[in-house]
Amino acid sequence: MKKNRTMTRILIAVLALVILIPLVVIGMQLAHDPGSDQPGVPVVNATEQVSRGQYLAMAGNCMSCHTVRGGDEYAGGRAIATPFGSIYSSNLTPDPETGIGNWSADDFWRAIHNGKSKDGRFLYPAFPYPDYTKVSRADADAMHAYLQTVPPVRQANREHDLRFPYNQRILLAFWRALYFTPGEFKADPKQSSEWNRGAYLVHGLGHCAACHTARNSLGGTIAEGGLAGGMIPMLDWYASSLTSDAGAGLGDWETKDIADLLKTGVSRRGTVFGPMAEVVGESLQHLSQSDIDAMAIYLKSIPGIDHGGPRPVPAPSASAEAMLGQGARLYEQNCVECHRADGKGVPPAYPPLAGNQSLWAYSALNPIRMVLNGGYPPSTGGNPRPYGMPPFGTSLNDEELAAVVSYIRTSWGNQGSVVSPIEVARFRGVPVD
Repeated sequence: MKKNRTMTRILIAVLALVILIPLVVIGMQLAHDPGSDQPGVPVVNATEQVSRGQYLAMAGNCMSCHTVRGGDEYAGGRAIATPFGSIYSSNLTPDPETGIGNWSADDFWRAIHNGKSKDGRFLYPAFPYPDYTKVSRADADAMHAYLQTVPPVRQANREHDLRFPYNQRILLAFWRALYFTPGEFKADPKQSSEWNRGAYLVHGLGHCAACHTARNSLGGTIAEGGLAGGMIPMLDWYASSLTSDAGAGLGDWETKDIADLLKTGVSRRGTVFGPMAEVVGESLQHLSQSDIDAMAIYLKSIPGIDHGGPRPVPAPSASAEAMLGQGARLYEQNCVECHRADGKGVPPAYPPLAGNQSLWAYSALNPIRMVLNGGYPPSTGGNPRPYGMPPFGTSLNDEELAAVVSYIRTSWGNQGSVVSPIEVARFRGVPVD
C-alpha cells in the first residue's frame, strides 16, 4: 500500500511538472519584453526622419514582402511559403482599421524588437524579428514615421494557412524560448566605424541570416552555421556561404567584387539570380555606396568554418567519365560562346563558371535550376540592361542536363560532384520563383 502511495505521488509530481513547465514558458514569453519600454529618441527634423525611414524600409526590403505583385504598396497579402504552410504578410499602410494607422511608435518598436503585435500576440518569425531586433530605437521610429506617410489602403489581413499544430500561435512561446534572444546591436569598439555599420546592416535590417544560415526542422537557425549558407525553405534555392571560407564562401573575393555584386547584381566573380536578384533589385541597389561598402567590408571579415582541409573529390567511375564526356560535348555546343572554353566567361556580362562556388557547392540545386529555367539578374542602376541566361529545359533531357551540370561542377578546378538525371527530374516541375 505504501509503495502504491509513493508511485501515485511521483506520478502526480510528474504530471504537475508536465503541465507547469509549459505554462511557465508561455507566461514568461508573454511577459518578457526586454527593451520595449525604451523611450523614443527626440526628433529635431520630422521631414528628415521620414526620409531616413523610407531609406531604412528600403534597406529592410519591407515593400517587397508586404506588397502583392501588382497590388498597392505595403498593403500586405503576399504569400510567404514555409515548410509549415503559407504565411501572408500584413498591411503596413496607415489605414486605422486594417493597417497600422493606430499603431504608436512604441507599438512598432515592440514588433521590431520583440516580435509582438500591438495586442501582444506573438508574431511568426517569417517576419524576421530575430534579425530586426538588432535595429536601433531611432531607426525603428524613423521607419514607423515613414510608414505613416504612405497612402492608406483598406485591405484586411489574410489568415495564415498553416498546418496543425503550427497554426496555434501560442506555441511560438516555445520557439522563442529556444531560438530568439531580443537585443539591440552593440558596436564592437575594436572595429572600425565602417565594419560596425556593415555588421549592423547585415545582421539587422539586411536580415542576411534569414536565408544564408542553415535551419533545423523547426525553422531555427543553427548557431554554428552563421552565414555559412543553407537551403531557403520552400523556394528550392541554396543560399551560398557569406563567410571568408575560401572553398565555399567569399574568402578569395576582393571587397570591391562583393560590393559590386550587392549594388548592381553583377561582378567579376559572379552574378545574382533567383531570390537574391529580388533582394538586389528591390533593396540593395538603392542603398548608398558607403553602406554597400560597409557591408562588403564586414562580410569579407566573417571567419570561415574549418572543414579540415580541401574536400576530397573521388575519382569518377567509368559511367561518370562517360557522363562527363557527354557534358563536355554539350558544353561546347551550348555554353562555350558565352562562358568560354576555360570557364572564365566574360564578366560581368557572362559570369565565370570556373571557381564559382555557387555552382559546385554541396547542393547542386542552383546550377540545375539555372540550366533548366535560365534567368536574369536584376535590372539596376549599375547594370540597367542585364544579359540573361537562356533556359535549356526544353532542349535538353534529364540525362543531358545532368551531364552538362556535372561537367561544369567538376571542371577548371571546381570541386563539385556529378549529379544524376533523377536530381534534374525532381526540379523540372518546380516554379521559377
